[in-house]
Amino acid sequence: MKEASGKNSRRIFIGKLAAGTAVGLSSLTTLAQPAMATPTTNADDSESWFKNAKGKHRIVYDASEPHNGFPFIWSWVFYVTNNETGTPDSDMTAMVVLRHNAMPFALNDSIWKKYNLGELFKIDDKSVGRPSQRNLYYEPREGDFPNPAIEGMKAMQARGAMFCVCNMALKVYSGMAAKAAGLKPEEVYEEWKKGVLPGVQVVPSGVWAIGRAQQNGFAYCYAGG
Repeated sequence: MKEASGKNSRRIFIGKLAAGTAVGLSSLTTLAQPAMATPTTNADDSESWFKNAKGKHRIVYDASEPHNGFPFIWSWVFYVTNNETGTPDSDMTAMVVLRHNAMPFALNDSIWKKYNLGELFKIDDKSVGRPSQRNLYYEPREGDFPNPAIEGMKAMQARGAMFCVCNMALKVYSGMAAKAAGLKPEEVYEEWKKGVLPGVQVVPSGVWAIGRAQQNGFAYCYAGG
């Protein structure tokens, strides 16, 4: 993970943990250690999850940042434009890998609110003009997407789109949240893991999933704006 800039809220958040010292990769690894004591993802389950993919047209979106919702917009565009060119939903699969700073979009609203994820990840709710306390893109409200026709995660899942979340990011960021709140990292990690949205697969890491996706016939696309 990249070190955050001085104006980034993640730097401010991390500063509370490290008394003003920027956190490097080794420090993040240390924060995650309590949750790493025992295996937390089943490799067989993660591998078999890819067998849920449908059709010959497959694309995996690498969502490492929120990018104003574009990881979800592009998955919708993939379905719409394939439909327009004669491909039914049953013959295609879009997969979105939520990793690094896009990880919180795998979590439910209660986790967003309790741990102020909008503030931590600099994700604003335009409808209220402040950091979001809800997952904007699971069941989007009017104004969350630039076009009201765009479908959110839940609707796209119903069409066959697949979503997974990086377990490494879950460990690291839940560890940070635990330290800031004076809680046990392993307990917060388990809470976050239970707060993963229905149908979203927890995978060992986002980069692991991107590699496996390509081995399963998915074309790669960076999910930026």
